[in-house]
Amino acid sequence: MSKPIIIGVAGGTGSGKTTVSRAILQRVGPSRIAYLQHDSYYRDLSHLTLEERAQVNFDHPDALDNALLIEHLDALAAGRAVAVPIYDFTRHNRKGETRTVHPQPVVLLEGILIFVDRALRERMDIKIYVDTDADLRFIRRIQRDIKERGRSLESVIDQYLRTVRPMHLEFVEPSKRYADIIIPRGGLNSIAIDMVVARIEGMLAAHGAQQPTVAGLTVPDDLG
Repeated sequence: MSKPIIIGVAGGTGSGKTTVSRAILQRVGPSRIAYLQHDSYYRDLSHLTLEERAQVNFDHPDALDNALLIEHLDALAAGRAVAVPIYDFTRHNRKGETRTVHPQPVVLLEGILIFVDRALRERMDIKIYVDTDADLRFIRRIQRDIKERGRSLESVIDQYLRTVRPMHLEFVEPSKRYADIIIPRGGLNSIAIDMVVARIEGMLAAHGAQQPTVAGLTVPDDLG
C-alpha cells in the first residue's frame, strides 16, 4: 500500500469535529479510513490519585502523549496496525485494554490540539478546522460532559472557566492559521463537507485506492 492520505480535523470543544469526521467516514467509506482521536492519547495518570487527576489541565498540549500518536501515525503509514489506548473520562485515566486500528488508504485524525504540534502538522496532507460560535460550543460541552462523562453542571462550568476557555484562546484558536480548509457551522455545513469529500476522493483516485465494499456509518448528533 502506498503512503496513506493523512487528514486532520481540529476545532474548539463542541465545534462539530465529530460530525464532520463521521460524515467523512460515511461518505468516503469506513473500510478505507483508519480513524484516530487525539483524546485517546491523554497521558497515563495511574501514578496519581483520582483527586489529583481531576486537577490536571487536560486542555493543555502537555496533557497529551503526542510522541505515541506520532509513532502510531508513522506505523500506519508504513502499513502496520497499532494498539490505540482507550481513555476513561470518568476516572481521568487510560483503561487496561486497547483498540486495534489497521492501516488504510486514509488516516483521519480528530482533536482539539492536533494543529499545535508541528510534528503532527507536518504529517498531515489536509488540515481542516471546524469553526463554531463559542456559545454553541459551550452548550454542547455541558450536554456532553453531563450525559457521557458523569460530570455535574458546576464542575463543567468550573473546568470551562479554569482551563478550557483560557487554553482555547492560547492554543486552539491560534492554530486555525495552519488550516488548509476552515468549515464554519461545523457539521451543518453540507456544502463544505461535499467539497472535502470530493477532494479526498480525487486524492484516492490518484493513489489508485479501491472503492469501499461495506456500508457506511450512521452519523450521530455531534457533541464533541
